[in-house]
Amino acid sequence: MERTLEQWLAGRREQEIFLKGVACVLRVASALEVLEARREAAGLAAGDREQALCSNACLLAKALRRDGKRVFEGGEQVLAALTPGEISRLAAELGRLNEAENPSPEDPWEASDARKKAWSTRPTSG
Repeated sequence: MERTLEQWLAGRREQEIFLKGVACVLRVASALEVLEARREAAGLAAGDREQALCSNACLLAKALRRDGKRVFEGGEQVLAALTPGEISRLAAELGRLNEAENPSPEDPWEASDARKKAWSTRPTSG
């Protein structure tokens, strides 16, 4: 049976993680979700020094799921529930996941070539 594009993308763009001992899914956010997270973070941050932490918290609120539902309603809940270190660790993991699924044309040739080879050898039926 052929998979739809949506099923294919969903399978590649997420990974299971444990958040405070509970299994969750960390998934790559859509472009719209990233824009929404940026706007929310602008409202939470009182200055430039707070912007990165608030941005990461808002993006994680969009990216963390459990049982198909968001773990946090918004960035403010993430800030209240997690430490700056936990937010940083999860944001770094999200960054690695995003980088693996959305390679940059600026990447070194070897990295792009390795991704193309992995892509060409993966099973296509599911």
